[in-house]
Amino acid sequence: MRTKHFAAILGAVLVTAGCIHTVSEKNTPGVPFLKDRIVSRYDRPVDQVFQAAKDVVLTDGTLIHEGTVYNTQTNTFKTVEGRVNQRNVWIKIEAITASPVVTELTVQARSSVGTDVDLASQLDKEIALKLSGK
Repeated sequence: MRTKHFAAILGAVLVTAGCIHTVSEKNTPGVPFLKDRIVSRYDRPVDQVFQAAKDVVLTDGTLIHEGTVYNTQTNTFKTVEGRVNQRNVWIKIEAITASPVVTELTVQARSSVGTDVDLASQLDKEIALKLSGK
């Protein structure tokens, strides 16, 4: 009897704790509290970083969605969503300062069973190389 109660409570905890908040302000199933993102800053305009992110996702996988999020509580930012190596990838591009131009890039990658911070780091490096012109 105790085993059934314990299993029911454990199942309820896993179901309620099984959602994460993506960088594109959406919710998706997943295990929270695990590192799944890489944050970088570049001295480039938002549009250049946005184009580089789209190009990298298209080169390495499939582009699912691109867009601009208008949020009254925070700044407006651009997003790129895709699938790379059977992983879900979300990229957020946001202007930090206008003069001098500084843009923050957040790359988040998750598989169906957990996080993939190595893929997020790889995509971040590929975006940096694309921005440097190499």
